Amino acid sequence: MGLWVRESSFYKNFFRLTLLIALQNIITLGVNLSDNLLLGGYSESALSGVALANQIQFVLQMLVMGAAEGLVILSARSWGAKNLEAVKKAASIGMRIALFVSVVMWIVVFAFPHGCMSLFTNEERVISEGAAYLRIICFSYVFFAVTNVLLASLRSVEIVRIGFIVSLSTLIINVCLNYVLIYGHFGFPRMGVNGSATATLAARIIETVIVIIFIKRFDRRLMLKLKDFFHVDKPLFSQYLRIGSPILLANLLWACAMGAQSAILGHMGESAIAANSVATTVFQLVTVITYASASATAVVIGKTIGEGHVSKIKTYSKTLQLLYLFIGLATGLVLFVTKDYVMDLYAISSESKVLAVHFMTVLSITVVGTAYQMPALTGIVRSGGDTKFVLYNDFIFMWLIVLPASALCAFVFQLSPLMTFICLKCDQILKCFVALVKVNRFRWIRTFATDGKSLDSNENAAI
Repeated sequence: MGLWVRESSFYKNFFRLTLLIALQNIITLGVNLSDNLLLGGYSESALSGVALANQIQFVLQMLVMGAAEGLVILSARSWGAKNLEAVKKAASIGMRIALFVSVVMWIVVFAFPHGCMSLFTNEERVISEGAAYLRIICFSYVFFAVTNVLLASLRSVEIVRIGFIVSLSTLIINVCLNYVLIYGHFGFPRMGVNGSATATLAARIIETVIVIIFIKRFDRRLMLKLKDFFHVDKPLFSQYLRIGSPILLANLLWACAMGAQSAILGHMGESAIAANSVATTVFQLVTVITYASASATAVVIGKTIGEGHVSKIKTYSKTLQLLYLFIGLATGLVLFVTKDYVMDLYAISSESKVLAVHFMTVLSITVVGTAYQMPALTGIVRSGGDTKFVLYNDFIFMWLIVLPASALCAFVFQLSPLMTFICLKCDQILKCFVALVKVNRFRWIRTFATDGKSLDSNENAAI
């Protein structure tokens, strides 16, 4: 059996999904980039405060995406089996979980904004700016959850263009309102971080409305109705928890780990915070193809298993791994070449700029590992049904190795922010060896009924 798939439909479907999801992601990240650029010109404290406040948004994002990923794994198989009712039932479950976590986080953040910011830094100016941002942006959490669960439901049945449209509208609205409200143009008051938060909240509300209108007026494939979200299928809910709870927990641990990383750098000074904010934002922007490839893989693998074509999975997996490597090398090259030019867009201190360039140099190397191991584990292995492995793998690498070692670098050995940053990102290379063995042993296939009523007796079967 060769390394390359010979079916043109495989490549057409994979790249179509990847490119459309990447366009959606790049525009979504453009919202964060516009916040960074406009606030970077306003003040470095505002930039740093919002960057750390967005770590809380990142926790919410990971939890909502965890609910959405569990939904996609179940729904893509149901879509392959032509069972649309099961897709709708999975959407109802995913929506309830996403709404629960978003409401809880909204209450906590609104009640304790200063306390939340104090977890990441002891710089009082940064805490003050971030807390002001959080008081407003927390009202967007519920809208964010609703939009992303609905988009995940549509993506699981291969409807992805609407995600691009929604993200584009959000970007345009957010950039325009940021320009007006942050600096006080066209007669509006100069609101600073409050203006940025208000702009993002308005954009989140509008994108939710757009998705609902699309589902109501234009969708002819899934045809979700409001009544579909009032009924929960208990057997399917049990199956969702069995498959999705490890994803939720893994995403929560990962989000907390990213927050801990920011906290470690945040206690190394304002320059480290600003540099990390810039480097991370640019990194996210150039890695949209990598993360989109993982989302596309989940649909392709899940649908193929749902169709009953398990024999194709081995060749599909080998081809996908090679594609991931090519994507990683191209992404690393782009990040390395553009790192110096990006700094001209930011009005931050020279110390922060130098440190940001060093951070991006490190990321241009580690991104090759990210581009391989992340979609291999979260795309191939998870969509195959082995959702617990990523949880165990991330916990071991991040919480038992990377974070303790990085804390020692920063607070015990008093190493530089650059050396600490290298330690924080080393797992992206180390995980490649685990992913290579795990994926190519092909013991991650889990078969289960798409209606949630029974599990296949050969649940742990491999190819």
